[in-house]
Amino acid sequence: MEEKRVPQCETTVIHAEVVERVSTRLLPDQVMSDIAEFFKVFGDPTRIRILQVLFEAEEMCVCDIAYLLNMSQSAISHQLRVLKQAGIVKYRKDGRVVYYSLDDDHIKSIFDQGYKHIVEEKEKR
Repeated sequence: MEEKRVPQCETTVIHAEVVERVSTRLLPDQVMSDIAEFFKVFGDPTRIRILQVLFEAEEMCVCDIAYLLNMSQSAISHQLRVLKQAGIVKYRKDGRVVYYSLDDDHIKSIFDQGYKHIVEEKEKR
């Protein structure tokens, strides 16, 4: 497979106006780090599958998610814990049953944008 090279400048020229304008708009390092950590959560196919389930069901218990995805309850619980720590899902207890749902509507929008991007990229090929 042929390796594609990224074009590079052949000379070093600093475009001061652009650099200055952009530098004043950059987010603080901690905010960029937090955003990177947030997107890492989307890097696991199991977590993506769980999110898709919750998009369709609005709320589901761990047992049902595990059954639907043909996985163990402990594996689902582990991934739900990661999603909870990232503020992506929330839970409520009803007796001994724990129900999970999306924390807010932003998550569906982020997922939809990622899906749209993937579809468009595949159509370009």
